Amino acid sequence: MPLPEPTAPRTPLHRRTIEIRGWKREDGLYDIEGHLLDRKDVDFRLASGVRSPGEPIHSMWLRITVDAKLNIVDAVAQTDAMPYPGECHRITPDYRKLVGLASRPGYTQLVKELFGGVQGCTHITDLAGSLATAAFQTLAGQGHQDPERKPFQLDKCHALAADGPSVARYYPRWYRGTAPVDARGESDNP
Repeated sequence: MPLPEPTAPRTPLHRRTIEIRGWKREDGLYDIEGHLLDRKDVDFRLASGVRSPGEPIHSMWLRITVDAKLNIVDAVAQTDAMPYPGECHRITPDYRKLVGLASRPGYTQLVKELFGGVQGCTHITDLAGSLATAAFQTLAGQGHQDPERKPFQLDKCHALAADGPSVARYYPRWYRGTAPVDARGESDNP
């Protein structure tokens, strides 16, 4: 369902598109690729010149390659459009520093330490966080979940709280609630 209609007339100014795709490679690894694209709907004055409507302000790419345990074994970044030509793209080789990290708790903090402030590109660093989440989604259903371990997604959002009805219904082994829950995952208590 789309958002409700806006409450006032409006004029489009900015458009950001982020696309992330996950791939299974023939060598057993997984590539997660992200592309961030910023465009304006009006002429946009930058210190480096005016960009016409639709012309990219940012067009930046990041690919991480992960193994079945979500360890990053390769990383590469590319900048195709930037607000400061000759400068922004110079940081892209530094994103090889992602190699050796793992998409697990603590990853976001490590990325901030490596690429925060002037040590990175805000946009590529944002992609690095999104790619980690997409890596989980890419590997989902690939047979890597140990049935003896608590599924990683539990207690990561309100719908999958260990004491909630969704966990009671879909992951009963890991349910930690006290309220009786019926087969539909609904609490008997109002």
